[in-house]
Amino acid sequence: MYEQPRFTHHAAQRSRTRGIPTRAVTAAVAFGRHRAARGADIYIVGWREVRMQARYGLDLSRWQGVEVVCAHDGTVLTVYRNKLPRALRDREIRRAA
Repeated sequence: MYEQPRFTHHAAQRSRTRGIPTRAVTAAVAFGRHRAARGADIYIVGWREVRMQARYGLDLSRWQGVEVVCAHDGTVLTVYRNKLPRALRDREIRRAA
């Protein structure tokens, strides 16, 4: 279906210790919301993505809150669960005084 993501050593270690399987990472990259922040690509499985994919028969509810940070070449840098997804909302850029 989708190719296996490449993990850095750090990402593989974090994925194991946080109990986030490779299938969750692949699903986040394939079906998650994309954000570009701080020179990286972030893929997020939020409640909206869970709801939208449920319409097509895909259950992502176990992986709600999973966030995958990737380099621009697709290498996974780190993986984590975010309990406060509102923290990534668009904010007004701070301007120097």
